[in-house]
Amino acid sequence: MRAIVYERSGDASVLQLVERPVPEPGPGEVLVRMAVSGVNPTDWKAREAWPLPAGWQIPHQDGAGVVEAVGEGVDRILIGERVWVWEAAWQRPWGTAAEYTVVPVRHAVSLGSASFDLGAALGIPFMTAHRCLTAGEFMPEKLHAGALSDHVVLVQGGAGAVGNAAIQLARWADACVITTVSTPEKAQLAAAAGADFVINYREQDVVEEVRKIAPDGVHTIVEVSAARNAAADVRILRTGGAVCVYADDGGDEVTLPIRPLMGPNARWQFVLVYTAPKVAKAQAVTDVAAAVAQGAIRVGEEAGLPVHRHPLAETATAQQAVRDGAVGKVLVVTADE
Repeated sequence: MRAIVYERSGDASVLQLVERPVPEPGPGEVLVRMAVSGVNPTDWKAREAWPLPAGWQIPHQDGAGVVEAVGEGVDRILIGERVWVWEAAWQRPWGTAAEYTVVPVRHAVSLGSASFDLGAALGIPFMTAHRCLTAGEFMPEKLHAGALSDHVVLVQGGAGAVGNAAIQLARWADACVITTVSTPEKAQLAAAAGADFVINYREQDVVEEVRKIAPDGVHTIVEVSAARNAAADVRILRTGGAVCVYADDGGDEVTLPIRPLMGPNARWQFVLVYTAPKVAKAQAVTDVAAAVAQGAIRVGEEAGLPVHRHPLAETATAQQAVRDGAVGKVLVVTADE
C-alpha cells in the first residue's frame, strides 16, 4: 500500500510517500481501506514535536473508508461497512494518511450513506465541540434534538473547524447559537453552519451585542482564543456558566479576575480530546454518529465548511495549509479517484 510516513520529527519535509505492506488487524481491530484522511492542527504539531514510540509514524487521526478485514473477536458482519475513523494515530503508528490503516473496532464508527468527506471531517473537531457543549454546569451529558433548548451558546470563532462543529451540534440540540467572526466572508460561513446571530468582533462590541441577545448571559462559551477574549467572556457568562477552552490562538496565557468569576460560580474548562475522560469520548462518538444518521451534520461551502482536497502525495501541502490557517476542512484523498 501507499502511505505517508515520517521517521523523525521536523518540518513538512520529513513526510515521505512510501510503499508499505498492508497491515494485519490484530485482536479487537479492523482493517480499513481509507478513502479520505482529515487534517487537523494536531497533525502538524505532532509531526514537529511529539515522540515516535515505534520509530515511525503514519500521520492523521481522522478519516473515512470501508472495513476490509477484521481481527480476532470482531464480528465479520462489519466487513464492507462504511465507517468514520477517530484517534487512529494517538499513541499508535497507524494514522489515516495511507491507503489502509488498522484501528481498534470502537474507533471505526458506522457512516451509513453519508459522504466520506463528511466522515473524515468528524473526529477531532466534532468530538472537541461535543466536549465543549457538555462540560458546563448547565449543560447535558448527552446531546440530541432538544437537549439544549432554552440554552444560549456563544461560539468564539465560528468559521473554524471546531467552531463550525460546535454551531452544527448546538443547533441540532436546539440551542440559541451566537458566534463571533472577523470578516464578512466568515460571517457568511457561520450563518451557513446554522448560527442564529453572527457578530463581527472587529466592527462590533461583542459584550454589548451578546447582552442584547441574552440579557442574563450565556450558558457556555466555546473558546478558541482565551487570551484575547477572557475579559469579554467574564462579562457575558450567566450564573453557573462555563468557558470551554480548546485552543490557544492569540496567546498561550490567560489572566482571570477572581471576584467577578466567584460570584456566578463560573467554570473554566480546558479541553483536549485525546486526554478527555473515556466516558465523555464514548458519549461524543455516540452523539455525533446519531447526528450524522439524522442528517444534522453537513460539510462543504453550503454548511459553512469549505472543503480543500489534496492527493496523498501532497500531504505535506495539506498539512501546511492547515498550519497556515486555511478556512474550511483540509482533506487528503487516499484512494484513487
